Amino acid sequence: MKTISAAQARLQFCSLLREVAAGKVVTILARGKPVATMAPAQAQDMPRQAARSSLLQRLHGQQPLGSRDWTRGELYGD
Repeated sequence: MKTISAAQARLQFCSLLREVAAGKVVTILARGKPVATMAPAQAQDMPRQAARSSLLQRLHGQQPLGSRDWTRGELYGD
């Protein structure tokens, strides 16, 4: 984990965002004390992504059921 002062974070914000997007966690210090932590947003979405991947894998393995004799107009009410 990287630590950086608030002043440095302000001056190097774009490069700091790139580091966080690449997976680093950064703690921001104000007067030597930790005040904030920046972490990748996708780390919070991991359970949702895992559930989505599991569902798609299961659906791709299933055979389609029923007939598809409808038209686009019937489906969308065109």
